Amino acid sequence: MKKITGIALFILMFVVGVSAKKEEIKYDLKFGIIKGGEASLIISDTKFNDKNAVHYYLIGQTTGVTNVLFNVYDIYETTVDAETMLPLKAIRNIKEKKYRWYNETLFYHDVDSIDSQRTGWQAVPKNLVDIVSVFFYFVNKHMFDDIEKGYTVSLPTYHADKISDITVKYSGEEKIDTDLGKIDCYILSPIVDKGKLLNRSDGLKLYISKENKIPVLLEFDMKAGTLRAVLKSYNIDGVKQTAI
Repeated sequence: MKKITGIALFILMFVVGVSAKKEEIKYDLKFGIIKGGEASLIISDTKFNDKNAVHYYLIGQTTGVTNVLFNVYDIYETTVDAETMLPLKAIRNIKEKKYRWYNETLFYHDVDSIDSQRTGWQAVPKNLVDIVSVFFYFVNKHMFDDIEKGYTVSLPTYHADKISDITVKYSGEEKIDTDLGKIDCYILSPIVDKGKLLNRSDGLKLYISKENKIPVLLEFDMKAGTLRAVLKSYNIDGVKQTAI
């Protein structure tokens, strides 16, 4: 359950691309009828070195019996340029039982370099994104009306002080029934190694609202069943929203 919950939190943080003054989105993580955790994502406009920017703050944690067993409390923060959607600064603060990981990284896209608190300066690929910004970069930079179902793109992505390509596939559209009504969604599928958990390499599905790019649902097609990250609430500037 720890590995499953960790994957859900890891993927969920990819997908948001909205830019209101301040938004807070909360999710329950469920395996069948069992609730194993919660995630909260706060998105706010800010400034970084006098540039307009957007700050993403994600907390993911186990709850109930799952928390007693695994005690996961992970925080990811990324500040991106409001125009280019490329990361300017990233913070990863991981607490999982006795395991700890903390790192801060600055991105210098003008010279294709990063400065990691853990490993220092290094040259990186052009337009490098990080693990938080990769999906909303895709959502904001690709016009869905102009791409066909099955379209894929690979993006150089920084995570845990390493760089690798992540491939994102556009899998079409679907209407999703939620507590906030029926929502027309884009479907994105990250292509990953299915390993021992997934039924297939594109067994992850992200359902993103067409209207405002809010992630509505996350599904994992797993050998042991379906893991879902379910939208719980959505607030804009402290005001609870009743529809998306």
